[in-house]
Amino acid sequence: MILTRRLRLVAACAATLAVVVPLGWLWQASRLPGAYSVMDMGYADGGRQAGGPHHHRNAATRDITTLVADPARRPDVEVTLTAREQRVRLASGREIDGYTFNGRSPGPQITAVAGQLVQVRLVNESVPGGVTLHWHGVDVPGGQDGVAGVTQDAVRIGRYFVYRFVVGRAGTFWYHSHQLSHEQVAGGLFGALVVRPAHPPAALDVVALAHLYHGIRTVNGSESDVTVPARPGATARVRVVNTDNGPTPVWVTGAAWRLVAVDGTDLHGPTAVERAAVLVTAGGRADLEVTMPAGGGSVRVQIGGPLSVVLGRPSGVPASARPAATLDLLTYGTPAPLGFDPARPDRAFRYDMGRRPGFLDGLPGLYWTVNGHMYPDVPMFTVADGDVVRMTIVNDSGEVHPMHLHGHRAVVLARDGVPATGSPWWVDSLNVEDGESYDLAFLADNPGIWVDHCHNLPHAREGLLVHLMYENVTTPFLIGGPAGNSRE
Repeated sequence: MILTRRLRLVAACAATLAVVVPLGWLWQASRLPGAYSVMDMGYADGGRQAGGPHHHRNAATRDITTLVADPARRPDVEVTLTAREQRVRLASGREIDGYTFNGRSPGPQITAVAGQLVQVRLVNESVPGGVTLHWHGVDVPGGQDGVAGVTQDAVRIGRYFVYRFVVGRAGTFWYHSHQLSHEQVAGGLFGALVVRPAHPPAALDVVALAHLYHGIRTVNGSESDVTVPARPGATARVRVVNTDNGPTPVWVTGAAWRLVAVDGTDLHGPTAVERAAVLVTAGGRADLEVTMPAGGGSVRVQIGGPLSVVLGRPSGVPASARPAATLDLLTYGTPAPLGFDPARPDRAFRYDMGRRPGFLDGLPGLYWTVNGHMYPDVPMFTVADGDVVRMTIVNDSGEVHPMHLHGHRAVVLARDGVPATGSPWWVDSLNVEDGESYDLAFLADNPGIWVDHCHNLPHAREGLLVHLMYENVTTPFLIGGPAGNSRE
């Protein structure tokens, strides 16, 4: 009897150890160093393709801090943005705890003309975790991308950082913090960046920033409709910017409309849309062109349903239900040259998104995976300047992911194996539903070390993030360390 009890005790201890020891090893193995370089993360994936064009490889090593705009050139647009942690007063008068730029949220709109050099001085007055500025959708030089621990250190309280970059093309963009972004963007550290062509068409230009503050839906900081006077027959360009973590539908009530741009790039041959919505993913932008009724009246651009930009009289056309149809950008518009041949790539990569239980920095949970690996054991996609790159993105994770590639715009070639037949659909923020796959291509023409992550910002924090690194580009910055740079 005593021997039996002892055997049972030994068996129970052995069973416990069989569970605890592997869990303990997994816990320990998941702990991140106090400071580490993204260059040492995961594993390199060169994605080389046989038979593709060959480009001259520059063997000289470049520090990312040297990838900047011409230091001798005088800025055309100069802005100072002062970041604070404070009560945010919304346009409705409601006050919430959050963050501001220059005492307001959204921050001041920055406006420039294509080809101009923009200089922004970021001052951190009171944001305790440090702050940076990322220029979402703008192909800035590698050293100006504003990613803490990759292109710079977070700007601590009492310090400042100066960004300088040329806005090469007209379009709708935005800026936001990329340090603790899952908290700081939600709390108010964002604003619009609009780049107009040198000779813009005669049209009413309206920016609509959709944002969720602590569960409060707003457009341009307002909890109610935003009304903009518009003359009968006038044309308006409404620039919708989705600063939230999830996709939002946008549609027009009271007139036909055209989708003229996506993510800062004009579409080719856009046609009139009726009884359909366009889905704007997290981080994405959609420019809608609306012509006011010649006989007078109002037009309502509905953003997600509850809120609208009302063009014309505030008491005009009532809101309508979301149309049953969603505009398919795979077929919308007409084809046009891309400027490179995606059929002959130098590199090809896969970005397979999944989810499984595990440990991340010692914390157990259900985490995202990339190609079957959990952060930080994720691929470092490596390219050379001049490469044509193809990427296949597959989502089998159970949730939608808005994927954002820094420093580049990519063209959609196919969805679920179905080729694109409409206008070139250029994106920097792509909505990838669960079960979907996309084939993309881009030209590697902007040297640096670039983040490629989910713009549902808590997802990036939970490991849905990789880097695109150019050969022979290095960074001196570290995640963690004395600067407290946060992994995103």
